[in-house]
Amino acid sequence: MKAQPVIVEKIFNKPIEKIWESITKPESMRQWFFDNIPDFKPDKGFSTHFDVNANGKIYPHLWKVLEVEKMKRIVIEWRYGGYTGDSTATFELIPGNNHILFRVICEGIETFPQDNPDFSRESCTAGWNYIIGTRLKEFLEKSNVK
Repeated sequence: MKAQPVIVEKIFNKPIEKIWESITKPESMRQWFFDNIPDFKPDKGFSTHFDVNANGKIYPHLWKVLEVEKMKRIVIEWRYGGYTGDSTATFELIPGNNHILFRVICEGIETFPQDNPDFSRESCTAGWNYIIGTRLKEFLEKSNVK
């Protein structure tokens, strides 16, 4: 049975172009997301990999871009080298009245080893809340773009 996706949302009062740049340009992504992303292109089929140290363990992140709708949506296949499981992370930008709703949808986390708390639903939810609710928020505020 497929589990419910993890969905985390944050409203930003910034131009959609600035948010899109923040989630697709490697020099921006390194400032708020992962500082060691070697490269990233919002192009279908683009893939990259890099290691992340979490809770004293090294997790090789294997990404492949599956879908792109410029200024609207990007879907990334998200796997971990050395671990079973396949997931996707979808980033959506939804315009509102003088704001942008940024939504992250993670699907497939239940396919990762469930005996590892780093792959739990709670860890995923807390991680995305921190990443977009704190790190991306601070990055966008620091950039002084109105």
